[in-house]
Amino acid sequence: MTVASEQIVVFSAGSFGREIAWLAGICGHKAACFIDDDAAKQGRLVDGIPVMTLAEARQKFSDARVVLAVHKPAIRELLMTRVADAGFGFATLIHPSVELSPGIEIGEGTIVCAGTIFALRVVLGRHVQVTLGCTVGHDVVMGDFATLSPGVHVSGCVRLGRRAYMGTGAVAVNGTEHEPLIIGDDAVVGAGACVTKSVPPGVTVVGVPARPIERQR
Repeated sequence: MTVASEQIVVFSAGSFGREIAWLAGICGHKAACFIDDDAAKQGRLVDGIPVMTLAEARQKFSDARVVLAVHKPAIRELLMTRVADAGFGFATLIHPSVELSPGIEIGEGTIVCAGTIFALRVVLGRHVQVTLGCTVGHDVVMGDFATLSPGVHVSGCVRLGRRAYMGTGAVAVNGTEHEPLIIGDDAVVGAGACVTKSVPPGVTVVGVPARPIERQR
């Protein structure tokens, strides 16, 4: 996926933000600045890139577009509203090594990191994050703000809801065309878990096979 070079503003000067600034450069863009709400970081340089408030970034780089380098889906959604209200648009970053199947749909603000492979008929919503070394099988749909941590493998016919989160090394097995495996809105799949059946909205599952965490009484 080739796009014209542009200035990118990265929201968050943390470790993932630094990775995304690097990704922007690999994609042929320039990371103009970081935005960070941490006053201790503002006014400093991180990897040679200035850290600013949202207002400062908007004033100095009004033509830039923003990527949200925040891993927690609910926080990312809140920041999206703040950034849009400030007048910024959003960039989509796809590492050149990513294998994109024909007809893939990718929403605004989505980030896909190195080493990922997408099979046929995959749909990614807005501000989705697919991090290092993931595989996404055929007929997978990821809702807005859904997140795959490094090394996640999603088999075919799986639906991830809005703000669904899969931790590092987690796996979701195949659903079917008529009965997809569903990981509901705001559900969390723990690192290394293997999802063999659908996960209800808002539920956290862990283990192999993945089971809901028992609540403490």
